[in-house]
Amino acid sequence: MARLNLAAGIILTLLIALWYWTVPGALAQQSGPQILVADVKGPVTPIMLSFIERAIVEADARNAEALILRLDTPGGEISMTKRIIQTMIAADVPVVVYVWPPGGGAISAGTFITMAAHANAMAPNTSIGAASPVGGSGEDIDDTLRSKVENMLIADMKGLTDRRGEKAIEWVEKAITEAKAATAQEALEIGIIDFIADDVDDLVEQLDGFTVKVGGEDITLHTHNADISYFEQTSLESVLGIITNPSIALLLISLGSLALVYEIIHPGGYMSGIIGVILLLIGFYAIGQLPVNYAGLGLILLGIALFVAELFTPTFGALTAGGLAAFIFGALILFNTSEFAYDIPLPSIIGIPLGMAAIMAFGFRKIMQARKLPPATGQEAMIGATGTVKIPLDPKGSVLVWGERWEAVSQDGQPISAGEQVEVTEMKGFRLKVKKAQ
Repeated sequence: MARLNLAAGIILTLLIALWYWTVPGALAQQSGPQILVADVKGPVTPIMLSFIERAIVEADARNAEALILRLDTPGGEISMTKRIIQTMIAADVPVVVYVWPPGGGAISAGTFITMAAHANAMAPNTSIGAASPVGGSGEDIDDTLRSKVENMLIADMKGLTDRRGEKAIEWVEKAITEAKAATAQEALEIGIIDFIADDVDDLVEQLDGFTVKVGGEDITLHTHNADISYFEQTSLESVLGIITNPSIALLLISLGSLALVYEIIHPGGYMSGIIGVILLLIGFYAIGQLPVNYAGLGLILLGIALFVAELFTPTFGALTAGGLAAFIFGALILFNTSEFAYDIPLPSIIGIPLGMAAIMAFGFRKIMQARKLPPATGQEAMIGATGTVKIPLDPKGSVLVWGERWEAVSQDGQPISAGEQVEVTEMKGFRLKVKKAQ
């Protein structure tokens, strides 16, 4: 027993020594500053807000030195942008907005998000600005309303850029009143950004020793040799991010409409109808997350309605042509509002309605072919059917038609012998009038 206790004591001592040798080394490796990076792409939507909120919470839980948001957005709803700004300002961890990748930009509402960061930077060949308000259909708005909207946006932007000096404030006013935009180099010279960085590593090195104001207190960042980790979207956020792409949203609505039309052309299967309803619901959910020009949405729905109407009131292409025009014009202005501007690729705008028109033409052809076919059931189908006399007609008797025995009468009153072939000329109730088949 004593030997067992001694062995257990030795093993425990060795385990404790091993822990002291290995764990402190691991802790030392992880004791450096932590930087969390999150990619924020696409239109400003509730999905973007939720992701940024989660990233801030995660960075705070890790006691990160800073959270870097790599931003690339065409803009979005102003009210949602303000909620994102409030979330960033209230964060206990420094939030750095990095406009990335090259070729991307912080457009319209993205300018506000960039200005709201505790520090910001841009990659080469990126752009920022163009925050001028326009009407719901992309047109200029009247002077009074325009003045009110611009004054509100300028006041918000001044509050975010006060620390950057008069030159920066003057530029943001022009970004709102004149849709002014700037490249990365111009933005740095004006003072609306703090750095130009080639990549995250470059940005992290430049942030070392930089002082930011968080919660009213000055904090100096220590990012040299920081451990950089990436905060990924959940699977649901990734899927929602895909379907809220304006091009995908339009495609979902189009495919859903086509599936419903196919169900109308070929009723009874139900699967195409179910799939169509699901795609339409997902598409309308996606549109509900985006600033939408309702005139454009109305034109698209009108175009789809005209396509369907062609099937029931054949106009030999007139309604289809109207549907094409309505759909194309609707798609062009669907995502151009006072808060958001997104140009759907022209091949999609033209290709989707042309595909729908081709399917409409195919469905119309099938319907016309079906109308030319002789009746296959009912009383109409019985006229012209042939049968065999079972009980001689003199002038009454019975015949066998379609495997069923019917009471029959000779049309001209002349007798017809059993076994002869007859043709049905009339049907009254359950009695047939027949004549000898030619």
